Amino acid sequence: MTQVLLLGAGKIGSMICHLLHATGEYTVTVADRDEACLRWIAKDEAARRTLDVADADALRAALTGHDVVISALPYYLNAAVAEAARDAHVHYFDLTEDVATTRRVRAIAKNAATAFVPQCGLAPGFVSIVAYDLAKRFNALRDVFMRVGALPIYPTNALKYNLTWSTDGLINEYCNLCEAIHDGETREVLPLEGLERFSLDGIEYEAFNTSGGLGTLCDTLAGKVECLNYKTVRYPGHREHVKFLTQELRLSGRRDLLKDVLETAVPVTKQDVVLVFVTVNGIQDGRLTQETFAKKVYNATVGGKLWSAIQITTAAGVCTMVDLLRAGKLPQHGFVRQEDADLKDFLANRFGRHYA
Repeated sequence: MTQVLLLGAGKIGSMICHLLHATGEYTVTVADRDEACLRWIAKDEAARRTLDVADADALRAALTGHDVVISALPYYLNAAVAEAARDAHVHYFDLTEDVATTRRVRAIAKNAATAFVPQCGLAPGFVSIVAYDLAKRFNALRDVFMRVGALPIYPTNALKYNLTWSTDGLINEYCNLCEAIHDGETREVLPLEGLERFSLDGIEYEAFNTSGGLGTLCDTLAGKVECLNYKTVRYPGHREHVKFLTQELRLSGRRDLLKDVLETAVPVTKQDVVLVFVTVNGIQDGRLTQETFAKKVYNATVGGKLWSAIQITTAAGVCTMVDLLRAGKLPQHGFVRQEDADLKDFLANRFGRHYA
């Protein structure tokens, strides 16, 4: 049995716990500082423990006896968890979209005896694995375009959006600078810019720059691609409302207030769909060629319980990476990129099948 310490008993953490427990091959302890959140975890699926990761001694004590730690915490708590995991010789996984946090984890992982695998969700996460798999099929690359969205099936408000995952992460993506490669040079571009529109399956969408979705691909594809970018997908009109909140009302500088506004006014939903749309252009056999990956994942009942599409895709992403490491299909120590995973291995995995 693989012993897993799961930090965070929220929407994603509860799904991770359910998936791992159902295999019968993982023993899970779920820790959270909020006892109310811990009650979301079924008693028969995991041991439950009250823990504040800001208490370094308590965190290190909690890691004792575990093989893996998974952080489903807000991004700003992950560096401390990674440091504790390094000292305890425990494999580390997280779901962060925050670029600075990932750089910190990468530094912590240097010369570590165990693996450090950040950004294991949907975007960054699965989308990086897809994009790199497509990119490897070309003799020379021109463009890699990554588009991902988690959207309500039945939008009813002016934002045409419902909260489906971490509000902190959502605000981070809307407000932080974004990485991209343009004309072969790595650059920072503004969030909420680069607006484009496209149609898929007869439905109109918009997409725009957001932070973090590229993961480590700017490093991996540096010098190999002319244009690389990531954009979040929403229904048309969403971006203008977000720009009004973050820029005209200047709430990008008052993120606690923005979080309170969103969580007070915008309801959560489990009736959602996740859209993954990746396009790569380049040279194959001497000809300019395009290959595209397009996938929609809907909310579904798993283990007799309804889970949202973003819960399923995010939890399946990190659980697959844990499973691949356990099977020896990922590097066993140091910093591990999402694109180190093979797409065929990912989709064939018992957790990855939720994307297949």
